[in-house]
Amino acid sequence: MGEMFSIWLCFEGLFIIGITHLVYKWRNPKCRGRLPPGSMGMPLIGETFQFFTHGNSLDLPPFLKKGMEKYGSLFKTSVAGRPVVISSDPEFNYFIINQEGKLVQKWYMDSLSKTTDRGEFPTTVSADKITKYLRNLVLKHFGPETLKQKLLPPVEEMVRRHLRLWSTKESVEVQLSLLSMVFDLTAKLLFNYETDITQLSESYVSQLFTNFSEIMMCFPLNIPGTALYRALKNKEKAVNMLKGILEERRRAIPNRSHGDILDHVIQDMRDETFLSDNFVATTMFSILSANIEPIATSIALAIILLTDHPSVLQELRDEHEAIISSRRVNNTDSTITWDEYKSMTFTSYVINETFRLANITFGILSKAIRDIEINGYTIPSGWTIMIVPTAVHLNPNLFEDPLAFNPWRWKDLGSTASCKNFLTFGGGMRACLGADYCRMVMAIFLHILVTNYRWTKIKGGDIIRTPILQFPNGFHIKIWEMKSWRTTERVFTER
Repeated sequence: MGEMFSIWLCFEGLFIIGITHLVYKWRNPKCRGRLPPGSMGMPLIGETFQFFTHGNSLDLPPFLKKGMEKYGSLFKTSVAGRPVVISSDPEFNYFIINQEGKLVQKWYMDSLSKTTDRGEFPTTVSADKITKYLRNLVLKHFGPETLKQKLLPPVEEMVRRHLRLWSTKESVEVQLSLLSMVFDLTAKLLFNYETDITQLSESYVSQLFTNFSEIMMCFPLNIPGTALYRALKNKEKAVNMLKGILEERRRAIPNRSHGDILDHVIQDMRDETFLSDNFVATTMFSILSANIEPIATSIALAIILLTDHPSVLQELRDEHEAIISSRRVNNTDSTITWDEYKSMTFTSYVINETFRLANITFGILSKAIRDIEINGYTIPSGWTIMIVPTAVHLNPNLFEDPLAFNPWRWKDLGSTASCKNFLTFGGGMRACLGADYCRMVMAIFLHILVTNYRWTKIKGGDIIRTPILQFPNGFHIKIWEMKSWRTTERVFTER
């Protein structure tokens, strides 16, 4: 009996030694130099749960705020099984953004990579060629010149259709309704997709094409009940729907042009071997997902902020009513022109300030492809680097009273605020190609909203960061049309 007890104690001792060794190795990763300060948390789990602890305001999430206070602007952690260095240092962020393909490469955590995967490509096709093709495709159809020449009228018409529908309802949940609007608009521009907005299920659109931000840093577990499992199922449904649209377009009247991205891609499929049906459908899915949630969330936050800041709303309204008054003086009965859009100075301040507080790009992820030396620390090759725009945008040394909604601050900062300090749409080779489209949609929406409608809050409007910006109980408003501003509305009504 005594001998068995001794053997048991021996095994127990070896187990404890093994666990202790594992914990020690996890918390002290190998590095040729000195790692940044911070904690790696528990083995495998790391500090994932702490990372996703939400805050009840526009301020930094608790984990990031505590980490910066304790360790400074650069610290290490582990999230979703990956070693990560988090940076809120504007100089280092700018350096990393401009080291794409040199010291770092674009990187997504395993879970997000699974939802954006476009399948296998021929071995003769380089990743650079595919990236260049996609970049040129998006710029051709959503770049500044196309916005100027083609997209203003369809954006205005779609916004008017949806706001007119909103005004017929007793209550509107702003973000869900905006998700539906942005889906309608972007889908029409991508593949001429028409929906009956009185029948379209807003929750259906939200389910299929949004909420992918929540899996950005989750564990890559594809089992029922997990965020990744739900996202992949939703992606499968959406991609199958898009494949059906692609096949239907192929069977349509030959040589009939819609002038949209799908026409462009179908033409290219004759020559480019990597443009499989799955690749095309997944690319369409990615463009929709990348646009719908960020634009809808930003506009929803703008409406909440304008509701709470009547002085900002009044100056915004004055600017847009002046535009309409100018049309009347000049005896024009037109839709919004490019010159009018570019003249919306205070509107651009409101948009910049909303983007700064919304932080629709929570983290810009890169993977170190070689050891990186910074301020006496070493970031090992293979580690993930997370640039946190939120931490820069809410830095009191860069933006006075950073949690205040103060569009006037941009009068001094200018529209060309330092790319080191304003990372709403990334930067360098990681700059978002849809930035100009996002700005224009938001400006046109605000123009029509403040000149043609009034609204009152019914309930909701609470804000949390998880670390993604969310509205846990929505924002419900009653909106009604102002009959005194019907001139421009009639242009579309009579079409």
